[in-house]
Amino acid sequence: MANSAQAKKRARQNVKRRTQNASQRSMVRTFIKRVVSAIESKSYEAATEAYNKAVPVIDRMADKGIIHKNKAARHKSRLNAAIKALKDA
Repeated sequence: MANSAQAKKRARQNVKRRTQNASQRSMVRTFIKRVVSAIESKSYEAATEAYNKAVPVIDRMADKGIIHKNKAARHKSRLNAAIKALKDA
């Protein structure tokens, strides 16, 4: 348990930040799942629309440090490749 005033404040800040980060991480996952479900339904238009909505969110979370920039790039690359494969098929 935190004893000093400084430690108590840091504990409060950590709780606040952890809940905010968890919420934002969940939001990114939801956007990614929407793209994946659109790809699985084999709808190119829906997948493209969902992807275009997800990219700025993924980038924003990478900038904030919620997810690593390489992980963001990997998600975008794989989703885009899946959408392109859907278009060609």
